[in-house]
Amino acid sequence: MQILNAEFLQTLFLTFKLAFITTFLLFFISVALAYALVFINFRFKSVVQVIVSMPLVLPPSVLGFYFLMAFSPMNFFGRFLDETFGVKLVFSFEGLVIASIIFSLPFMVSPIQSAFSSVPKNLIEVSYTLGKSKFITLLRVIIPSSKVGIFTGCVLAFAHTIGEFGVVMMIGGHKKGETLVASIAIYDELEALNYALAHQYAFVLFALSFIILLSLFFVNKKFTSF
Repeated sequence: MQILNAEFLQTLFLTFKLAFITTFLLFFISVALAYALVFINFRFKSVVQVIVSMPLVLPPSVLGFYFLMAFSPMNFFGRFLDETFGVKLVFSFEGLVIASIIFSLPFMVSPIQSAFSSVPKNLIEVSYTLGKSKFITLLRVIIPSSKVGIFTGCVLAFAHTIGEFGVVMMIGGHKKGETLVASIAIYDELEALNYALAHQYAFVLFALSFIILLSLFFVNKKFTSF
């Protein structure tokens, strides 16, 4: 039973570790992308928007398949990483992080993009008039004015990463302590007819998702009431 408890905690720790790292890296990527999509005019802007949004409509198995093909040492990109840097992304935690970032990207970019679009233009113009650069304006005006959207994006990306299954299954597999996260563990325990342990994993994810969404509801309600 002690071994079982240790494996249970290890799997949950790996799940939260993946979600935290993914959310942390996504924050910087999403802020940059949202800023470009809102404030910068460039060619093929619509194409970039579509690419960012595609994980919302594509089946996870489709993304997982292409990630698996791209990261495989049998193909150019995977072979290049393996031979040049000694990095293997298939069935590794690093591969899970990269796949999770791409798969959860629209869940953070969309709320931040919407929040950036809602920032009053006169605030931005005043900042420029005072001689502030675009970067300083982003840090001191745009981001502080978009706190709710940024918080919403971080919460949705974190929750989505915790619950993802198809992409994680195809890229990570079932390696305990390395790639086995809670969503995959539930599937494995059901296959083994170990319903009690599957219930423990499922209950933790259910309770955590409820708490996360409840906190998001109260935060949004607090700010919209002003």
